Amino acid sequence: MRKRIVIGLLLALVVIPLLVIALKGPKTGPGLGNRATSGETIGVIYVDGPIVGGRSGAGIFGGAAVAGSEDLMNQLKEARKDSAIKAVLIRINSPGGSAPASQEIGDEIDALKQSGKKVVVSMGDVAASGGYWLAAKADKIVANPATMTGSIGVIMQTQNLEGLFGKLGIGTETIKSGPHKDIGSPNRQMTPEERQILQGMVNDIYEQFVDVVATGRKMDREKVRKLADGRIYTGRQAKQLGLVDELGNFHYAVRYTAKLVGIEGEPTLREFGVKNPFGFLLTGSKQGLLPGQENGLSAKQMKALQELFLLNEGRLP
Repeated sequence: MRKRIVIGLLLALVVIPLLVIALKGPKTGPGLGNRATSGETIGVIYVDGPIVGGRSGAGIFGGAAVAGSEDLMNQLKEARKDSAIKAVLIRINSPGGSAPASQEIGDEIDALKQSGKKVVVSMGDVAASGGYWLAAKADKIVANPATMTGSIGVIMQTQNLEGLFGKLGIGTETIKSGPHKDIGSPNRQMTPEERQILQGMVNDIYEQFVDVVATGRKMDREKVRKLADGRIYTGRQAKQLGLVDELGNFHYAVRYTAKLVGIEGEPTLREFGVKNPFGFLLTGSKQGLLPGQENGLSAKQMKALQELFLLNEGRLP
């Protein structure tokens, strides 16, 4: 009984009012994230965390975010169809991830550009590997001088636990339909033929990556190949090498994008992507918000919300 009363009070006093505010959203204006109809709006899309196939996600109490291809494709498509959007600024903070997922997202960036909208990438802490794959698709790239970027290459890893299993007395029996069905198995050493097969796959994806960079950056393919040995570069090094166009933070990238498409004055920003209200209420982070926006929660409100969920899970008396 006491538990139900406490939950009811927390819902009435904390959660419901905050959810109303969250769902109502900010007012339209410079730097804020609501729909505008002026045709002078810049769309903002975030690529946060490793790039994976499927949906984006984050832990309810601030777990690591992942950038899902399905959600990002939908956001890019929505921006393409919105006549109020004159350009799209993609904020990338990702170490990379799945090559097929990067390709899917990249195809939507191509479609966005083909619709006549300019695409600018703003790099955060890191925009490497698959993150740079996406950046190379943009019309222009802005990085911080200390951003970690590049890592143009492909990697595939497996583990050989055969020796460990032997020490533990663990044996395996494999029944397969063909000689390569268990390729990459940790239960045994890889054969030379299997290594050749996997190396061929890595080489093919690498060539696709080089093509993306050479086309997107309008660079000679052999020059790209010399840069694409897997190493990372700082933003300043990348600019000197032609891998990025400008150096500056997110706000500089906003001004740069506005100037690129002829928007005078402070542009209106519209953030794409539906966020789970509990995501920003409970994490206390700025994830899903434009830079400069806060979730507005006090320490007491954060503690009350966390206790509500812990109580509901039976982890508090």
